[in-house]
Amino acid sequence: MTDGAGAAGAAGPAGGGRVRQLRLVVEAEDFDAALTFFRDVLGMPEQESYSGDDGAEVRILDAGRATLELSNPAQVRYIDRVETDGGRSDRIRVALEVDDTSTVTGELVDAGAELEASARETPWRSVNARVRAPAGLQLTIFQELD
Repeated sequence: MTDGAGAAGAAGPAGGGRVRQLRLVVEAEDFDAALTFFRDVLGMPEQESYSGDDGAEVRILDAGRATLELSNPAQVRYIDRVETDGGRSDRIRVALEVDDTSTVTGELVDAGAELEASARETPWRSVNARVRAPAGLQLTIFQELD
């Protein structure tokens, strides 16, 4: 969805910026269901795990490369028109790149995700679908075509 042109002084594709990692922290009421969904169904390998007092648990899952996509309200409305049948994006939506949007989306729905928008090709040459995953996360599942 971006044109690849960076701002003056921005780090290039190889990194080199100040931020070394983007970590999305999600509170999951049903921790075991969320862990099973993201680790086992979606296939995000566990990198680290920690346990603490009073049953505190955290699992850090590998999600590949992370980026932060900032969009103004007009762009979000445009994305929603293209990617959904009138659905509205959450303020924060997680987008995950996969090799086959349709297959992965079907597997996620079979595992309990709620389908919000079926797979469709976008003007920016990707195939996108949306689901509501455990822990209430809205996910865009996308496959780059170029």
